[in-house]
Amino acid sequence: MSKEKGLEREEGGATMPIKKRGGVVDSTDPNMGGESQDADYCSEDAPPSLSDELEVLILARVPRSEYSKFSAVNKRFLSLVSSGELYKVRRDIGVREPSVFVLASGESNWWAFDRSFRSCRQLPILPSDVCFASGDKETLSAGTHLLVSGMEIDGRVTWRYELTSNRWFKGPPMNSPRGLFASATCGNHAVVAGGIRVDGNREVLRTAERYDPDGKSWVLLPSMNRRRQFCSGCYMDGKFYVIGGKSEDGQALTCAEAYDETNDKWELIPDMLKDTPISTYHSPPLVAVVNNHLYALETSLNVVRVYVKATNSWRTLGPVPIRADFNRGWGVAFKSLGNELLVIGSSSASYTGHGMSIFTCIPDPTTATTEEGRLRWEPLECSKNRSSHFIRNCCVMIA
Repeated sequence: MSKEKGLEREEGGATMPIKKRGGVVDSTDPNMGGESQDADYCSEDAPPSLSDELEVLILARVPRSEYSKFSAVNKRFLSLVSSGELYKVRRDIGVREPSVFVLASGESNWWAFDRSFRSCRQLPILPSDVCFASGDKETLSAGTHLLVSGMEIDGRVTWRYELTSNRWFKGPPMNSPRGLFASATCGNHAVVAGGIRVDGNREVLRTAERYDPDGKSWVLLPSMNRRRQFCSGCYMDGKFYVIGGKSEDGQALTCAEAYDETNDKWELIPDMLKDTPISTYHSPPLVAVVNNHLYALETSLNVVRVYVKATNSWRTLGPVPIRADFNRGWGVAFKSLGNELLVIGSSSASYTGHGMSIFTCIPDPTTATTEEGRLRWEPLECSKNRSSHFIRNCCVMIA
């Protein structure tokens, strides 16, 4: 049996010196005082320590759900996480994983889940006023920032949650404060377009802007061809798509637009939603892109459809296991989760009682509409499944 005694280790009655990085410490030195020093010690037979660079590369491959435990290791590990350096390394080596942020009806705190929904944690309370807390909000993510846009007593604001520090900050505001806009995330930035201006005459917008999390700033982009509100956004084929919505006259728009960053222009796509039923009080289109294929949740029929690019048309793939028709699409989350589709809402079966139900599936755009070929949805257990099935906000962060 061995034990440490000051800077010595006793083994079988023999006293062995303990090696410090860079040499052997003389335990007889009176300046040492027999006290443990702030350094890493190992026996002469111990393997050499890892280099700092190799340690960072290893940590970058650890699941993000484990990062909260690093603060108990040492200050350097804590600094790697809180400074954001570790996330930059992950981005450079192509290691990313999705997290799902959810705000359910009746709750004041956001919840963050890992991809499999096996672990969750509660975010700090967003320090907004009561108007923002109780009002409608819209969310998007960029890098390690979760952005939440809504109305406070003094006007439209955007709050951001920084994953690295686990804190909320106000701002920066958009160049054109807006609501009911389209948004989507691509890489380390996000784009918003359209919506209603809320700092004046409630003008329906056709402007667009991009958020840069590194600079914490918004940059104006060229304006769309059409003004639109109640629209949705997504990234596909390297372009930012704005789909559906309503015009300044309140008329439903079946056209879409795609912004190509390469030529810095918008392209109008007529009749992209020509076969989609549109209700006056319907939610914005529920769309998600998986493996560069666009899917939509047709809420009036509770089915998933896939967009056929070659013919500018839609094809039905099969039903979803939640009731999206209860509130005409409001309160339902329909997102891409890596190579899967994610849907959260009120279950059409009794998987999780009266709480929110969570399902994923790996879609196949060639799936037939027969019983054998329909989408295979997998229910996910969730430690917070007593939350309301009405989802006020949901956002997927890839970092």
